[in-house]
Amino acid sequence: MEVKKNDENPRIGVFICHCGSNIGGLIDCVGLAKYAEGLPNVVHSEDNLYTCSENGLNAIKKAIREDSLNRVVVASCTPRTHEPLFRECISEEGLNEYLFNFVNIRDQCTWVHMKQPKEAFEKAKDLVKMGVAKASKLEALDKVNVKINPAVLIIGGGIAGMSAALNLSNQGFKTFILEKEAQLGGRLRYLHKLFPHGMDASELLENIYDKIKNSPNLTIFTSSSMKDVEGFVGNYDVDIQHDGIIESITVGAIIVTVGASLFVPKNIYGYDGKIRITQQELEQKWIKKDLEAKNIVMIQCVGSRSEERVYCSSVCCPTALKNAILLKEDDPIRNVTILFRDIYSPGMAYEQIYRKARELGVIFIRYSSERPPQVEETHIEVYNEFIGETIIIPYDLLVLSTPLIANEDNKQLAQLLKVPLESNKFFLEAHVKLRPNDFATDGVFIGGAAKWPVDVTEAITQGYAAASRASTILSHDTIQVEGATSDIPEWNKNLCTGCEVCIKVCPYKAIIKNENDEIEIIRAVCKGCGVCGATCSKHAIEIKHFTDEQILSEIYAYGGKEAW
Repeated sequence: MEVKKNDENPRIGVFICHCGSNIGGLIDCVGLAKYAEGLPNVVHSEDNLYTCSENGLNAIKKAIREDSLNRVVVASCTPRTHEPLFRECISEEGLNEYLFNFVNIRDQCTWVHMKQPKEAFEKAKDLVKMGVAKASKLEALDKVNVKINPAVLIIGGGIAGMSAALNLSNQGFKTFILEKEAQLGGRLRYLHKLFPHGMDASELLENIYDKIKNSPNLTIFTSSSMKDVEGFVGNYDVDIQHDGIIESITVGAIIVTVGASLFVPKNIYGYDGKIRITQQELEQKWIKKDLEAKNIVMIQCVGSRSEERVYCSSVCCPTALKNAILLKEDDPIRNVTILFRDIYSPGMAYEQIYRKARELGVIFIRYSSERPPQVEETHIEVYNEFIGETIIIPYDLLVLSTPLIANEDNKQLAQLLKVPLESNKFFLEAHVKLRPNDFATDGVFIGGAAKWPVDVTEAITQGYAAASRASTILSHDTIQVEGATSDIPEWNKNLCTGCEVCIKVCPYKAIIKNENDEIEIIRAVCKGCGVCGATCSKHAIEIKHFTDEQILSEIYAYGGKEAW
């Protein structure tokens, strides 16, 4: 389809979304659409219940055709989730996708001014006026075509990484696994049984090992680390250190599946690794057949749901339930007690193993964080929340249920890949609901416990999901990347003094000095963050789609200037 370029005179269509009751429940969307009709260059204005619905999108397409629109403004929820949808919508009608402007009147207006409906309506008018002003200055932009190297690097050889690797190698893509340990398997190598179905961890691991050995497209680096990475989506140049040498590979995508570490409860409840151990160490005792204890007490939430670590690790309760069942099935007269704050057993399968533990005679005693158990040499004193009394429980083995925590080297890896971490130092996905296996950095994906504690089943699922996302890139010869990037226009090049400040501040390493000793912006790498433009003292750098003229037009419109 032929793409319409900018017309000399802007013809703007404005679409006001009720967003159900999120916007329309507070302000007059019909009145806002009526207000937009009188703004400069607006030739069409309407309100929709849900502009993102099929009916709403069809209304936009119809208006583009019938009113010859060459700019579109949608006042709705948030560009973070819906802008790609509207860009694609206008593109289908032959309009360049960068001739679209999104005005957020939900998150930035009705949601934050729920108790001031009049003021919220006035603010919505200002936001729409500013959005229309910028739309009149928008320019058509071209995306950058990038050739794809059909290979992938998977960092982390646990269950998520191995699942992703098998999936991609079976699709015919050259696949590399980078593992810092001496062998693949991750935490799965230290487990006995897997909940909720009781499968042997070693059986699952051997099955995957056999498949990996027979995979023709798979290269494995163990006892290795990533030293450097350069490039961009489709063409990442990665330096891997292994066997005392540096080997360089080029891949089109990278998947992070580095997993998580187990919290070691030093100086908590007298942990000694002998008679006061973790759940993982209990499983090792099972594997080694070194388990003779008759009075076993488990304490939940050791090192989690606290001031230092506020989150629930989610795998601790199912692990305790699984091991408690195994202990009772092995020896029905063995005493097994679980001291808990809350039991996390999501879904029918996990609820069934909780019920089974109760039926087998596992005792559950609830404690509060204000009155934690007191561990003595031979017994534990705990205030029973159910009966309102302190009770004494003898033990000869104390098992502490500790959380999964972020790896210590996550920060180093995040800096190499230029991807973010969240407050607990796990990796942060682009969007928890819409892009759960993507990073904001194109071509880099995530799966498994690298982004949050997950069980084996979910780790496998996320490994496949990350592989699926990577294959959307690897399966093409070329892809298009963002057109709204930094640039030094020809008419600005004489302003640049080559001071290299932009090179130093660019978080994506998208700016270099070329062979002519000139500053050059690699558009395929640039994310249009604007840091370089903000720090360029000579104003040589321009951010496409956010030019000075476009931003100033919004400011002038808000200030009431007629000449936008």
